[in-house]
Amino acid sequence: MFSFVIASPLEQFEIVTILPLSLSGYNFSFTNSSLFLFLTSFLLILKTSLSFYKNTLIPNKWQCAEEFLYEVTSNMVQENLGSKGERYFPFIFVLHLILLFCNLVGMVPYTFTATSHIVFTFGLALSIYIGINIIGIQTHGLKLFALFLPKGVPLIIVPLLVAIEFISYIVKVFTLSIRLFANMTSGHTLLKIIAGFAWTMLSAGGLMALLHVIPLAVLLALIGLELGIAGLQAYVFTLLTCIYLNDVLDMH
Repeated sequence: MFSFVIASPLEQFEIVTILPLSLSGYNFSFTNSSLFLFLTSFLLILKTSLSFYKNTLIPNKWQCAEEFLYEVTSNMVQENLGSKGERYFPFIFVLHLILLFCNLVGMVPYTFTATSHIVFTFGLALSIYIGINIIGIQTHGLKLFALFLPKGVPLIIVPLLVAIEFISYIVKVFTLSIRLFANMTSGHTLLKIIAGFAWTMLSAGGLMALLHVIPLAVLLALIGLELGIAGLQAYVFTLLTCIYLNDVLDMH
């Protein structure tokens, strides 16, 4: 039955239109990706509300969870941005939570993982990248372009070095988006393949039915690993955002 519901490991990433909508030739349809983004936002708001509900001197489990995430993000900002990163903390904290919840919601069977689509991760990374450059220009003006030309470089290699620095600077938006997309997609695909393999062995009966516990045990281990990766990738994406922001705020 499971293999019938999802025939291909990649079918879980298919975007399905729920409410079609087109305006002036542009597609604004409400899809399963939109639905789970709204669901993720709702769960995030609900969890945050529960952490503030009936606060006590001794934190309850909701407060502990919220304070843990807050402390992790706060340490990340402090270590990479210092005191100048305090004004950007609300954005970085929300970014961390949204990515974490998107990754975790996608671990629930028959849900949808928004971060497994390059269009979402690239759009998010590009928006952050543009915002970071705007902040850099507001802070340093045209001096921001000095990032592409380190001090003390011989004149003869300036064109080559500027080209290399510019390309590496542009590539940041791609590495930021592809890392999250690739990890979530590959992890979910592997889970589906192992689950399908275990179900096939169980359906075969006989000795194969007894041996299905082997891929099942591997599947359980991979689920634990994938949960860790879901949290780690949200952390890495947020950490790199802090690092890139620090590059334009504290030019060397």
